[in-house]
Amino acid sequence: SMVSNSFSTPLQTTSSALKGAIQLGITHTVGSLSTKPERDVLMQDFYVVESIFFPSEGSNLTPAHHYNDFRFKTYAPVAFRYFRELFGIRPDDYLYSLCNEPLIELSNSGASGSVFYVSSDDEFIIKTVQHKEAEFLQKLLPGYYMNLNQNPRTLLPKFYGLYCVQAGGKNIRIVVMNNLLPRSVKMHLKYDLKGSTYKRRASPKEREKVFPTYKDLDFMQDIPDGLFLDSDMYNALCKTLQRDCLVLQSFKIMDYSLLVAIHNIDLAQREHAMANGTSQTDMRRPAAQKALYSTAMESIQGEARRGGTIETDDQMGGIPARNAKGERLLLYIGIIDVLQSYRFVKKLEHSWKALVHDGDTVSVHRPSFYAERFQRFMCNTAFKKIPLKPSPSKKSRSGTTVPRRS
Repeated sequence: SMVSNSFSTPLQTTSSALKGAIQLGITHTVGSLSTKPERDVLMQDFYVVESIFFPSEGSNLTPAHHYNDFRFKTYAPVAFRYFRELFGIRPDDYLYSLCNEPLIELSNSGASGSVFYVSSDDEFIIKTVQHKEAEFLQKLLPGYYMNLNQNPRTLLPKFYGLYCVQAGGKNIRIVVMNNLLPRSVKMHLKYDLKGSTYKRRASPKEREKVFPTYKDLDFMQDIPDGLFLDSDMYNALCKTLQRDCLVLQSFKIMDYSLLVAIHNIDLAQREHAMANGTSQTDMRRPAAQKALYSTAMESIQGEARRGGTIETDDQMGGIPARNAKGERLLLYIGIIDVLQSYRFVKKLEHSWKALVHDGDTVSVHRPSFYAERFQRFMCNTAFKKIPLKPSPSKKSRSGTTVPRRS
């Protein structure tokens, strides 16, 4: 018999079959939604699940395809349409990005065992999620909606769609999100920060990777002085983190991280010069991202789109910063892993860790404690304010040198 082996388990899925099914499913669901008139989101919209069957020979609703029969489910289609609209993503852009070009599988799958795909234009990430995480996201939707209406400029993940591909008795759930790290910008360092020091060091296995993700203890060792931001930028960033943490805390979410990727402009120019044997830099600028507030810069800076005080042209969406050497950096940041907290699964784990270690360093703790520690670490240890140049009359009283703005 034709056993459905094109989808065995999420991890051994023949990737091309899964990618194909995702693209067929999204094309159908976004297309059929566009025939339905716009209207306000109602409470019941958060709980709707639409399901459509895609037999390989095709049906009067669906095209024929080369994969095994599958079923495609779309969660809360009207609510997610609203979220996409809020972020300025037009249906045709969404479809074009996700369904017109092949999806690219990212090799560095997360610790969660999730598989990640990125759209070829770098706009969107597709991530496989566990049943529990998908369920949790569904529960969050009304609160997420309320939060986004009040605060679209957020470092929280931007969720654009939640879907499920069902084939051969398996369910593969996927979430479409904003992509924090444009591939067109070379990241020199990348950190996953929680503000906890308990076991927060990258494993030897992680360090061998081409582009390792380091952790809090590595950060404190590599960048002991922190990353320096202009004072307006620092205030905007900390205020955004504060608002986002309050939302996470209200959902009883913990164990999230701040992903911080660093592009070192000065280092990139030196690397470039070495590669070319000349000092001419031709830093070709990648195209701007389509989605609103989707770059780190826009997330914290209301002025970015409205031609405010901040020159965003050469920043490719990154937040300008300096290291203690005074080198110019661009930071790409966002809060990640907010779905892994389906309510105190880790409660037990914590209670015995707390006996062995002092509770403060354990990375799983009461949500308010977690949020406060997270913010404290980010705004005291990781990010610092560049003091303004002292005027000649008032000589700097502290003897410390700080990176200057050129």
